[in-house]
Amino acid sequence: MGNIFSQFLSIPNATLTEKNCPDQTGRVFLITGGYAGVGFELCKILYAHNAAVWIAGRSEPKALKAISDIKKSLPNSNGSLDFLCLDLSDLSTIKPAIDTFTAKVTRLDVLVNNAAIMFPPRGSVDAQGNDLQLGTNCLGPYLLYQLLVPLLTRTAAASSITASVRVIWAASIAVHVATPTPQGIVLEADGSPSDQGIKANYAQSKVGNVFLARECAKTTPETGVVHAAFNPGNLRTELQRHWTGFDHWFMDTFMLYTAIHGAYTELWAALSPELTPAKSGAYVYPWGRLGSLPEGVEGAITKTGVAARFVEWCGNQTKAFL
Repeated sequence: MGNIFSQFLSIPNATLTEKNCPDQTGRVFLITGGYAGVGFELCKILYAHNAAVWIAGRSEPKALKAISDIKKSLPNSNGSLDFLCLDLSDLSTIKPAIDTFTAKVTRLDVLVNNAAIMFPPRGSVDAQGNDLQLGTNCLGPYLLYQLLVPLLTRTAAASSITASVRVIWAASIAVHVATPTPQGIVLEADGSPSDQGIKANYAQSKVGNVFLARECAKTTPETGVVHAAFNPGNLRTELQRHWTGFDHWFMDTFMLYTAIHGAYTELWAALSPELTPAKSGAYVYPWGRLGSLPEGVEGAITKTGVAARFVEWCGNQTKAFL
């Protein structure tokens, strides 16, 4: 219970913010959903500290407005801002986007899997027919990561700073409080998550990102790329646009923080020296600190093989799009 409470109310102040972020000159960041909410705030911080920031998403008008707004607010930055058009809910759009991206850059220091969808209308599916939350929150980011492994690995090999190349995966407090089973996810015989209803499916997709971070972390000794999953915090952002009812009113009234707090969580996961290769696959609490997973979710990773089965299913769903 203490671990849950410490992610809601008893949250230490952020230790890494826009005020003490190190200079990021020469470093490249790819941030999905970077034109709104937490992603927008993270882009602002990184650009302010001279990073080359790529905002990935499906809405060019939103991205161009975000880029314009950020540049106007930070006229003295020596960084850069660019848009990469892709749709995480349509796997067929991701490889063409990455082909474009890798033709323009020679390195990628951090991939921030920030974008997500929460509680869409019942029956919503992605372009490939998967549950929309599962497709957007897990399958799209996993395919994106797979396509970027060669570039990430080359960047890690050329970096003089160990563990500076990272992939961070967005989880949620739902991992601790809203899963349909203690192991976090209910799998069918083929490894696919079972439909447990809109809210439980969201929680399953967030557990899925924890599984992806931990399973991909097994490759850190080979690639040099460090992984982490993070709970950004309970935040008032566009993510909640489909959430209605008393539970939303209660959370919005008493327990939600501003988007920049979530950006501090992501900033810490992306840059903190505490995240060493030995801690690859770690779970990060708001607003940037190492935390633990529920016992059942941890067991699904280390004991029962549930996590490995889920990641294998993700691989089977995405392999045709590599």
